[in-house]
Amino acid sequence: MHLLAVTVEAPEPARTAQFWAALLNRDVIDDAGALLVPGDDTQIGLRFVTGRAGRLGASRMHLHLTSADVDEQQQTVATALKLGGRHLDVGQQPEEEHVVLADPAGYPFCVIEPGNAYLAGCGPLGELTCEGSREVGLFWSKVLGWPLVWDQDGETAIQSPGGGTKIAWAGPPVPPKTEPNRQRFDIVTADRQAALDALISLGATRLAAAENGPALLADPDGNEFNVRRTGRVSDR
Repeated sequence: MHLLAVTVEAPEPARTAQFWAALLNRDVIDDAGALLVPGDDTQIGLRFVTGRAGRLGASRMHLHLTSADVDEQQQTVATALKLGGRHLDVGQQPEEEHVVLADPAGYPFCVIEPGNAYLAGCGPLGELTCEGSREVGLFWSKVLGWPLVWDQDGETAIQSPGGGTKIAWAGPPVPPKTEPNRQRFDIVTADRQAALDALISLGATRLAAAENGPALLADPDGNEFNVRRTGRVSDR
């Protein structure tokens, strides 16, 4: 099983996809009605579909971008604002050096200050940080075959064996989930039935059956994710 991307709902998916492609110096490609800003073996992809805007209290994931130095951090912030992002107040303190922004769809993300040892060597898209329990971090470690690189006080993080973007879960208390998530993992696999059987054995719950199309499941925290077959447009 392979994590293709994080699928994100947006009222204007084309605008949001172009924002992230320009900010990360990537392309935008069509992915069966969605717009994919592809990653690679060490950087996760982002996939945009028509849907709801991001909203504080409802978004359970956000991205951390890294900076080599202060000039690069300032340039990333300036570029994001020029492309349609905006500053966002989430209660950060004046002494904090990271910058919190929102993309054109309203999803928060952080531009991290240089010298952050935890994200050293992770690449420009350093981390996807999520609301979630230790149990769900262990679940995704097993699903993706990514080792734990952080496991303290209920907080977990995993990373591809090749390095790159970390995926982290903040641990307890996990905010209550009151609606379907606006962001979700998009998993591809060569053998969908075998993948579904493995996921359910690890603690996933199947939410929607589809004989040929993508399957919708939930992880142990109830977060929705998609599973579809590699290379089959009809499965997307």
